[in-house]
Amino acid sequence: MAKKKLYRSIKEINRKIEQGKAVVVTADEMARIVKEMGPEKAATEVDVVTTGTFAPMCSSGAFINFGHTKPTIKASKVWLNDVPAYAGLAAVDIYIGATEPAEDDPLNRVHPGQFKYGGGHVIEDLVAGKKVRLRAVAYGTDCYPNRKVEKKISLSELPYAVLLNPRNAYQNYNCAINLSEKTKYTYMGVLKPRAGNASYSTSGQLSPLFNDPYYLTIGMGTKVFLGGAQGYVVGPGTQHNPGVKREKNGVPKAPAGTLMVMGNLKEMSPKWLIGVRMLGYGCSLAVGFGLPIPILNEEMARYTGVSDEDIVTQIVDYGEDYPKGEPVPLGYVNYAELKSGAIKFNGQDVPTVPLSSYVKALEIAKILKGWIEQGRFFLTEPQVMLPTAERKS
Repeated sequence: MAKKKLYRSIKEINRKIEQGKAVVVTADEMARIVKEMGPEKAATEVDVVTTGTFAPMCSSGAFINFGHTKPTIKASKVWLNDVPAYAGLAAVDIYIGATEPAEDDPLNRVHPGQFKYGGGHVIEDLVAGKKVRLRAVAYGTDCYPNRKVEKKISLSELPYAVLLNPRNAYQNYNCAINLSEKTKYTYMGVLKPRAGNASYSTSGQLSPLFNDPYYLTIGMGTKVFLGGAQGYVVGPGTQHNPGVKREKNGVPKAPAGTLMVMGNLKEMSPKWLIGVRMLGYGCSLAVGFGLPIPILNEEMARYTGVSDEDIVTQIVDYGEDYPKGEPVPLGYVNYAELKSGAIKFNGQDVPTVPLSSYVKALEIAKILKGWIEQGRFFLTEPQVMLPTAERKS
């Protein structure tokens, strides 16, 4: 008689969470468990695996309603601490993007630009409880006659504030080097000439989408850790690209899946939303994100057992190839090698620098684990699954 395969539902896991009986481990713990006992046994022992990542995520921002004024206004241009926000929505609805620099920033006219303050910093200041100066101008209408407003606002006073990030939690990203003769200032950091250093940006075995490479448990409505609060997956991110080449374990060898996520900004923490300035490139926002992965069966146990040695990424030249729009893989390297502090490239030792924080990623995974064990966080059934690639047998 064939052995019956394990399958548990999210509903069953939630019942165990409610009873305080769910077994929850972080992704790095699961890597050790699967290595020691195999995915079949691990699937019977573990109910949920928690993941985490903390890194600059440029495609981030917040929808804000700053409240009707007296007289009323239909804002056409808005600034928050002199950072332009998008006002083409409705009377007092705006969107502040993480990468928008302050209006008077000299940008790269003084190279490399400092980019000392931008949209990401505005979001951090709001979440930290600081007052932010709002300026708005309008052309005036019969129903909205006011042409100018200037006032201080705080997050607690706003009628509505939601973090909505169009593209977060990239599933793998390039290892960036610079083969040119000049220092390059990029979103992957400062890259020294002649492959003087290499940078990467993911938490490896803790990274959310490495632990569910085909997005089998993720979709619209999946509950997540976002910015220190509970948020949700809205759908695939703006550069979701699941069809890239993959290893036999399902892990993509190049940038692949992404998530669009949202959550209540008023519940978030400045510890997990930090404005970032990148020399010579621009502003951004470092976002704390974590994803719980239900162990529905042996397959999910196998996927969540992935370790840094099992995850590879491509090495890309950001000196010439990438800016030309012609990035080609110059080789592949795994995350254990990247995290060791140096990789071998063309016969030389190249120092590596992470843009993401493994320490903070692990803290996120542990916080999420604690929430679930305490019965403060339950898993959700996705309403619409993410687009995925064909799985290899």
